[in-house]
Amino acid sequence: MIRVYTDPRCLEHPAPAGFPERPERVAGVLAGLTGADGIDVVAAPPVDGLDEALAAVHDPDYLARFARAVERGDGLLDSADNPLGAGTLGAARAAAAATLAALEHVLADRGNGAFAAVRPPGHHAERDRAMGFCYLNTVAIAAERARRRHGLERVAIVDFDVHHGNGSQHLFEERPDVIYASLHQWPFYPGTGAANERGRGAGAGATLNLPLPAGSGDADYARAFDERLLPELDRFAPDLLLVSAGFDAWQGDPLGGMRVTAGGFAEWGDRLRTFAERRCDGRVLSVLEGGYDLAALPELVRGYLRNML
Repeated sequence: MIRVYTDPRCLEHPAPAGFPERPERVAGVLAGLTGADGIDVVAAPPVDGLDEALAAVHDPDYLARFARAVERGDGLLDSADNPLGAGTLGAARAAAAATLAALEHVLADRGNGAFAAVRPPGHHAERDRAMGFCYLNTVAIAAERARRRHGLERVAIVDFDVHHGNGSQHLFEERPDVIYASLHQWPFYPGTGAANERGRGAGAGATLNLPLPAGSGDADYARAFDERLLPELDRFAPDLLLVSAGFDAWQGDPLGGMRVTAGGFAEWGDRLRTFAERRCDGRVLSVLEGGYDLAALPELVRGYLRNML
């Protein structure tokens, strides 16, 4: 059974007309998952220590600036990619809280798997600024909570969004206890994620970028998984697997340029589940990142999660 955590406040972050990151993304995913065999959709319960968890990853001055911008009624935060509305701060906090609730479920017992159906996404958010539709780095917040509160020694983040997760990489690139591994279109937004970016200082070797050219499809990703990603994760031997699950490498996505099919995403679910069962007692948490084809997104997520069972 895969438990899906969500929060209705995630729908309260508004989208300007024509903006691709919109409430209908999560609403459609939830409609597609509710009642599906082996999938249990639940409202995330409250979590304690949310402010502490956010401040462990983000600069407190940035968090305060974010809150002030919403209170003032500002239209943007840091860039044109980050529109603001009255519900933006609450939605971003709810996305982080639901992800932490999912983390608690995953860590409660061996073999638990979970998915956080949340928005806005997170992997572009830097320590001190919003970027690329992202305000709070939800996956990074979960990784840090797993280390600090639960005492896990090694956490792996796998990011298969079509865009490189610059924020996630930068937050952990100088640390050896969290490996960040990304498969993404290259060259492409945000301009980071070259193969020679392998971490710095104590974190040298704990960053793995697997850039792929536009037009790459299922077979190209399968080779990257089998020849580079999974062997590197095996060597790292994580206690927990976190997945930044972006579905914008889909062949019909309006923002991407890849050729991944629905079957490709399903295979990734199978590969990551098998790895988690072998290496980290089945403890795997996936968090929704990108994916902007509203018609296709629910089926892509459902196929991925079915292979996580």
